[in-house]
Amino acid sequence: SRTRSARSGRSTPAILPHDERTCPCTTMCDLDIPCDTQYRVGMTWDDHLRTHLQELRRGTVVVASLAALRRPGYGYGLLQTLADAGVAVDANTLYPLLRRLEDQGLLTSDWDTTEARPRKVYRTSRDGERMLAALVDDLAAVRTSLETLTEGDPA
Repeated sequence: SRTRSARSGRSTPAILPHDERTCPCTTMCDLDIPCDTQYRVGMTWDDHLRTHLQELRRGTVVVASLAALRRPGYGYGLLQTLADAGVAVDANTLYPLLRRLEDQGLLTSDWDTTEARPRKVYRTSRDGERMLAALVDDLAAVRTSLETLTEGDPA
């Protein structure tokens, strides 16, 4: 069963209540989740994992970009810096993010015209430094909470 999004016009998997009697998956939707939860018809465990990892990493790209741009850098260089640090991000995600962070006052930018092709060089602003510190503090608190939950007795 598929539904068509009114906004994009694309066909997407329908979200249905999970019922073991009608579930097309062989092992409780490959996730070992209870039958009263919802799942997307036709999605595999790998599809679910990829989606959740993407959502988990979405906010960390902001933190990583603000941290990396404490030293001035341009978009392509930032892509390389993040990749070298193990933060995978697509250029189609990063460039709009840089513009958004600049619009929010968290980054500043200048044009480097010393080479044949001008490049926009970004740097974390004072407000960006404050935001980075707050986000890193919150990330540490979330990590502590998750460690408490995951290291506890699963009973």
